[in-house]
Amino acid sequence: MQQQESSAAGRRWGLSVAEKADLWARWKAGESMSDIGRALGKPPGSIFTFLAVQGGIVRPPRRRAARALTSVEREQISRGLVAGRGIRDIARELQRPASTISREIARHGGRICYRAVDADGRAWRRAERPKPCRLAQEATFCARVTAKLQLDWSPEQIAGWRRREYPGDARMHICHETIYRTLYVQARGALQEGIARAPAPAPSAAAESALLESRSAARADHRCRPDRRLPGEC
Repeated sequence: MQQQESSAAGRRWGLSVAEKADLWARWKAGESMSDIGRALGKPPGSIFTFLAVQGGIVRPPRRRAARALTSVEREQISRGLVAGRGIRDIARELQRPASTISREIARHGGRICYRAVDADGRAWRRAERPKPCRLAQEATFCARVTAKLQLDWSPEQIAGWRRREYPGDARMHICHETIYRTLYVQARGALQEGIARAPAPAPSAAAESALLESRSAARADHRCRPDRRLPGEC
């Protein structure tokens, strides 16, 4: 009993960087989760959870965007605020637009509550991708969209219906691109039941032509502007 307690106390939970690299190498080599767990001294359930969260695909290491504020710059902003300096003065020192500094301060508590460490941590977490889709965060909204999909409504029809139902409340609106994105990119969460019951699109020229006509009609009827960028939430 004492040996079990000591071994449990000495066990380190989580995976180090080296262990993660070893795990991915073994996974790519075709080893089972049980074999990987024995090699790393981890239970197979932990290996399964790690792989499931990652989708079974190794992600490239996260890097800070070149134009993003660094932790050193945020520390300089904090010191400047404590010293009572103006935003333009701080911006000139950092060689950044004053609007960038102003947004940074407003986003993280204002002049009085701004803290460099907290701001940098929040910015790093906020930049994480992929972000959870809107429908995955609003269960009631998701249920209503799913019900319409089960009735063979198209995403364009659903978007137009929301605008007609709530003409003065933009928070209740949704773009058809958001629904498409949820269906085809984030299918493992929101709208899962709707996906399972919705008919699969026929891979034919006629189906593609019908879809284009449906999109054009929806845009004309509901004044939903097309977004030429990558599909995103509105």
